[in-house]
Amino acid sequence: MFFNKKKREDKKRLAAEIRQSKDKATGLAQEFEAKRQELAQNQGPLSKELKGTQSTPTGLLAGLKKGLAKTRSIFSGSILALASGELVDNEFLEELEERLLSADLGVATSLKVIDHLKGQLKLGQIKTQAEAITSLKALVAGILDLGDPHLPLAQSGPTVYLFVGVNGVGKTTSIGKLAAQLKGQGKKVLVAAGDTFRAAAIEQLAHWCEKVGVDCLAKPQNSDPSAVLYEAAQKAQNEGYDVLLCDTSGRLHNKKNLMDELAKMERSLQKVLPEAPHAALLVLDANTGQNAIMQAKEFREVVALTGLVVTKLDGTAKGGVIIGIVNEFELPVYFIGVGERVEDLQPFVPHLFAESLLS
Repeated sequence: MFFNKKKREDKKRLAAEIRQSKDKATGLAQEFEAKRQELAQNQGPLSKELKGTQSTPTGLLAGLKKGLAKTRSIFSGSILALASGELVDNEFLEELEERLLSADLGVATSLKVIDHLKGQLKLGQIKTQAEAITSLKALVAGILDLGDPHLPLAQSGPTVYLFVGVNGVGKTTSIGKLAAQLKGQGKKVLVAAGDTFRAAAIEQLAHWCEKVGVDCLAKPQNSDPSAVLYEAAQKAQNEGYDVLLCDTSGRLHNKKNLMDELAKMERSLQKVLPEAPHAALLVLDANTGQNAIMQAKEFREVVALTGLVVTKLDGTAKGGVIIGIVNEFELPVYFIGVGERVEDLQPFVPHLFAESLLS
């Protein structure tokens, strides 16, 4: 009894905090429908560098549904199964909240959804459980849609992307796949092996670069990572590279150490290219579920993140964590990994992701 009471009190407290924030969901269903119709005719701007890597919308949606099969089963078999003609009541809302938590949306996002539905119910905007699920779909799509973001580009000279993330999340693989896609667009790509603390990281990145046919600047293990990035920036500028992709150490056991290290790397890049890095991308493994949210919190304290890359969505039922991360941090997801192939690193298109989960 005490545990249940405490749980209810915690939920009420969190709900009160969420209500204090600006409610972006007001009128969201109408806005989403207008956006959906617009996107049906025009798929929206992607990065100029990567637009050509996207397959047709139909093919992309089919690929997403396949890659998100495990996560889709959670939504369709649990959350969407609640849709019926019965009236919404407290029992339904409690059940829906539990299922949202099970789908790894996280406490804050789950409570935001329930709060939104309660508000609509009070205003008479929804009555049945089916109407509540329809509203849920629109809310999720609206949370994910931060304006169809595309990666920043350098106004002149090479564009520099800095990749951060803990070891094992698929950072090196994502860099290799992105390098291959950019090369396929006719771009001259240089990769900098900035994780000099692990010989395996250097070797893996060099192997990827050799495999996809792009240049890699690497130094022996325990070399100064900032010196590696400085030399890479010089090479990129002097030899006419279009894009420089920079790997970094995945250590997170000491935030001050990591902060100092990343700050030094940025300063080294800026000595050559004052505007670099043009984007700092945090790579997260969807398999880690709510731990991915904790990693985002930790890294956001030490580096000015531009956006996210979420990997390994094809092997997990925890893909709903993307909804929680975007809602909590308002950081765009630029790419998602839904398979092993180079083309399985896909540009993130919010409405297609939502449709693949909720249809």
